[in-house]
Amino acid sequence: MNNQNKFIELRNKYPEFIYEKYTIIFDETNINIKYYFTIPNLETFTPEIKISKEYIKTNYNEEYLDYLVFQIGLIELISYCKCTCSKNIIIKANYIDAEQIKFLKKLYYNGLGEFLYTNNIVVEEKNLFNISCTFPKKDLPKISYQGEGNLISVGGGKDSCVSLEILKNEENNSCFIINPKTPSLETCKKAGYQASEIIKVERILDKKIIELNKLGYLNGHTPFSSIVAFISYLCAYLLGKKYIILSNESSANEATVKGTNINHQYSKTYEFEKDFTEYMTKSIGLDIKYFSLLRGLSEFNIAKLFSNYKKYHQVFKSCNLGSKNKEWNWCCNCPKCLFVYIILSPFLTKEERINIFTEELYNREDLLKTFLEILGYSETKPFECVGTSIEARYAVSLVISKYQGKLPYLLAYYQNNFPLELDGKKILEYNPDNNLDEYFDNLVKKELMKYV
Repeated sequence: MNNQNKFIELRNKYPEFIYEKYTIIFDETNINIKYYFTIPNLETFTPEIKISKEYIKTNYNEEYLDYLVFQIGLIELISYCKCTCSKNIIIKANYIDAEQIKFLKKLYYNGLGEFLYTNNIVVEEKNLFNISCTFPKKDLPKISYQGEGNLISVGGGKDSCVSLEILKNEENNSCFIINPKTPSLETCKKAGYQASEIIKVERILDKKIIELNKLGYLNGHTPFSSIVAFISYLCAYLLGKKYIILSNESSANEATVKGTNINHQYSKTYEFEKDFTEYMTKSIGLDIKYFSLLRGLSEFNIAKLFSNYKKYHQVFKSCNLGSKNKEWNWCCNCPKCLFVYIILSPFLTKEERINIFTEELYNREDLLKTFLEILGYSETKPFECVGTSIEARYAVSLVISKYQGKLPYLLAYYQNNFPLELDGKKILEYNPDNNLDEYFDNLVKKELMKYV
């Protein structure tokens, strides 16, 4: 059975997905949040989130806390409803209105764009899910909220290291990490943060979904960065912060599949950032601003900045495959490893690159297909968080133009088959399409000017 037929069959067999309820339990140390999602006649899922009580720095309003927890569930459910793509999503846990439903339908569709594409499922946005709410209408009370300081989302890669450096002299900073691993914690420590300044959130997947995946139910990529957005908003409120700062670059806006809107990084795009800001302003109304500090920069410019921050070079990690290992490492076999290697290569010596990645990836003949995909010589880019093909070609061209001695395999292949692209004007330009106010905009531009 092909996946289009499976998609139709599962939707007919399991027509409803229900967001039943959520619970919030305070124990001695944590705020324990649990969600209850049901696919009738199949399964009930109970994912959890744990947030330490020590992070509560403000006199929070219980109704706002409750509603923000509910909002997270609206995004958390994507990981579970995708297994059957039940046509009718029924919200029983709390109230949402028509405008909120419109936002969710767009997020679900675009956030599952890669999932639909890789499963060869064809469906229009208006037909993917019907979302209805059975909870009686209610309004949040009007409260006064005056936040201060920055909550900086840290993933452990080069981008968040750059943000940490740009913001290092700001007051009242905290780092924010979901399910922290050594690289993300170490980058925070290298930036000078103490353990008490690193906000760690535990997100626990219900493993029943993994068992259903093994049985052949639908599976694929979900928009994790949207989960980061909603959880960070709750934490910013509890901490009394004014700014939630991401490190998503301008390059994240490029589609993964040429000629479509399908983007592996949809919830890292400027479009999602603007939609989320509008959604939270209307739904919650708190003076908390969510934006990417690096939105004006290409991956190339970010790599240029990062190459100067030597203290992070032995601790940062971006490889998603390597993150699954006990000790997060560079696997040196995936598109993410190769892209990061490429984009850093104009700024680091061969010895410096090998010191990070343990080998010269330009010598790897088995990475040729991935190399060509990254450079844009195929229908799709890799379904990974990689930059634009034009900046990858520019980086490779720069390395070739300055290379001393015999070119390694991938660089020689490029030189023999494609023209060098050495005009980097557009790549180096600062993108004004961002949500930064003048203060943060100037911080980024000032840092960029240090390394012109």
